[in-house]
Amino acid sequence: MPHKKCDKNIARTIDMANEMIDLARQGYDNHEDPGCGVLYGILLDSGYRILDLALKEKQAHIQKGWWHDTVAEPKTGQAKKDIADK
Repeated sequence: MPHKKCDKNIARTIDMANEMIDLARQGYDNHEDPGCGVLYGILLDSGYRILDLALKEKQAHIQKGWWHDTVAEPKTGQAKKDIADK
């Protein structure tokens, strides 16, 4: 069975969400004014929300038998571990 494009997109979304979370943490650590703090807070929250939805969708695809071992696994990051601990 060929790869499903939707599975590849989910994997890419997980990677993107992890990058958003990493950037938000770095940006928040380096911010110098309240506006930047707000920006990175929103980026962090959005990254976690997207990651949570994408991981749930990945699980749904696994249960349907759509997700194959040949789909590149998303990069793991602290954000993925944080979601798994919930």
